[in-house]
Amino acid sequence: MNNELGDLNAFVTVARAGGFREGARSSGVSASGLSEAVRRLETQLGVRLLNRTTRSVAPTEAGHGLLARLGPVFAELEAALDVVNVFRDKPAGLLRLNVPASVTRLVLPSIVPSFLAAYPEIRLEVITEESFVDVLAAGCDAGIRYEERLEQDMIAVPIGPRTQRFAVGAAPAYLERRGRPSHPRELLDHACLRHRFPSGAMPPWEFERDGEVLWIDPRGQLIVEAGGASDLAVEAAVAGLGIVGLFETWLGPRFDSGELEPILEPWWQRFSGPFLYYPGRRLMPAPLRAFVDFVKSTGAA
Repeated sequence: MNNELGDLNAFVTVARAGGFREGARSSGVSASGLSEAVRRLETQLGVRLLNRTTRSVAPTEAGHGLLARLGPVFAELEAALDVVNVFRDKPAGLLRLNVPASVTRLVLPSIVPSFLAAYPEIRLEVITEESFVDVLAAGCDAGIRYEERLEQDMIAVPIGPRTQRFAVGAAPAYLERRGRPSHPRELLDHACLRHRFPSGAMPPWEFERDGEVLWIDPRGQLIVEAGGASDLAVEAAVAGLGIVGLFETWLGPRFDSGELEPILEPWWQRFSGPFLYYPGRRLMPAPLRAFVDFVKSTGAA
């Protein structure tokens, strides 16, 4: 039974990591050890679970089905083993958070260092992902998302600034050359730097003033993936390529330095800040419980 659990865990590790070397880095088990465990499991089950090429490793259809069922099972096993944490002076173990890039830049830096200093026996792993995911199936303890992207039947705790704004700005040289828009519709005559989500969606820019809401779908030379490539859009704007739209706190340092000039500020739309969310199960892992309590006690919530 122990060997079977170990082989199943090896399969989950490799499938989630997308490769044997990647799985070895995250688990501390050698790549050859993971490979042998997965091969042993496939032999026992009589079905291929992973498609292997020289460039990638991906679950087969059978592998996807098994992974979907094993995610919650291993989460419950970890929660059951975590019961012993209550007998420690301080909680220990691994806490895995699934968050968008904006949270790693704008929210977590003010929380993580002091949290890890307060709980030296907790290890924190932050997985950056823009699309919404089932945190349990993804092997994570909790996620952080904005309100409109929260999954139902989850416990949600406010984290970070409670109000944010969508800001737009451009380099002064660009505005001198192309003019300063005085209304959001004038953006249609400008070069705008856009973001596309991994799902393929490229949401329009939304503006609001005195109860009037406008959705603008401008064009430009550059489209970047939301989150991971956002800094490229900012640098392109600083270089005078066009107008960029992002979180006000993301663009704030560039406004302060004068590299970018805010435009259309009366139209910047406000939206609620992010939430830490996790399943409402009876056994909450001790590292997650410590993190939730820390967020609440320090006023980060």
